Amino acid sequence: MSDALEMSINERRKYLHKMKLRYWKVKRKKDKGQLLDEMEAITGLHRKSLIRLINGGLSRKSRRRERGKIYGPEVDDAVRVIARSLDYPCAERLQPNLVWMAKHLTKHGEMGIDAQTLKKLERVSVSTLQRILKRIGRSSPRIAHRKAPRKMTRRMTKGIPMRRIAWDEPQPGHFEVDLVHHCGESASGQYVHTIQMLDVATGWSECMAVLGRSYLVMQDGFTCMLARLPIELLEIHPDNGSEFFSGHLLRFWKDKAQGIEITRSRPYQKNDNRFVEENNYSQVRAYVGYSRLDTVVQTMMLNQLFDKLWLYHNFFQPVMRLNEKIALPEQPYRYERIYGEAKTPFDRLCATGVLAPQTKQQLQALREDTNPCRLRDTIDQLIDQLLALPGAKDDVTEDVHLTVGQWKHVIPELDARLTSLVI
Repeated sequence: MSDALEMSINERRKYLHKMKLRYWKVKRKKDKGQLLDEMEAITGLHRKSLIRLINGGLSRKSRRRERGKIYGPEVDDAVRVIARSLDYPCAERLQPNLVWMAKHLTKHGEMGIDAQTLKKLERVSVSTLQRILKRIGRSSPRIAHRKAPRKMTRRMTKGIPMRRIAWDEPQPGHFEVDLVHHCGESASGQYVHTIQMLDVATGWSECMAVLGRSYLVMQDGFTCMLARLPIELLEIHPDNGSEFFSGHLLRFWKDKAQGIEITRSRPYQKNDNRFVEENNYSQVRAYVGYSRLDTVVQTMMLNQLFDKLWLYHNFFQPVMRLNEKIALPEQPYRYERIYGEAKTPFDRLCATGVLAPQTKQQLQALREDTNPCRLRDTIDQLIDQLLALPGAKDDVTEDVHLTVGQWKHVIPELDARLTSLVI
């Protein structure tokens, strides 16, 4: 019997209460045997256990002696440090990543852990971890939610097919693309936008801030993300915005990135880009909020922040991906969703086997040499510096050309990689 269909203890007792009356009403031994066969098939209990329960009492007895405490303060201390380094994820995301993160933080001197505590971290269940997280609380607010942000071309697309990337796409390289507007309460004038690309299969994310939506800056942003991308780009899937489907940008994709399939979502159907749409908040809005960003300095600072978030999200933030959808027969168009084990996008990328050995070794070394606690503190400082910067003044003109090519100084050795880039 699968875990999804297994009866709980209370459900089993209620069922046996009803079957007990039927069992004692029948007289023939053959009929009682048939009822036992039925109960054995439904409950999964052994035949002798069923007879003992029916002949005895079905009421649950209280525990005579409480169990001793298994996970002591040393486990609480370890979970407290690990949870903070990962920005306090939920227990379902945290539990599969406790052991390797404990070893990683020990290597960087952020914590000390013995073999016995490490074994306890391997055995701790999700429900126990939920109680531990509730008990220890948070020593600092989450960096993704501490700011309380304010709420707030037909001809070109004619030959572009409309479709939706399947949720269970197994091959990396199919990227949903979207643009996040940092205009504040007014969309007038030029302001900063964030281009985000998200791989459907692994959750690998690339972000780049650009000032305005001209072809010049959009090409610059895509060039940066393509150069940093560790895998081959197979498909780009934006919405129908004119910033993605201009004559210049379509020529860019045909000239610079030959062989890439370009598709688009259906008009007014946000669910066609559902993965990148939900990440617009968790990876962009949650950090910089809804305030207006419209200067060259803010654009450069935001790209420095995205450079750190690229490392933090792709290498240290475990995400849960949908493994299976089971249709509910009693409720049409309703599904039961079963999620897999929480893993980081880098771990999912390694599991697919598409990474070149040298690239995989370089990325693995990058994670090994990164202290997530210090990285988290750096992200926190960059957010404060970004939000403290003044906006554009009416009598000062911002030159978008100053933002073009800034990635050459942010990403090491990018020029060499661009010359050898083959897609």
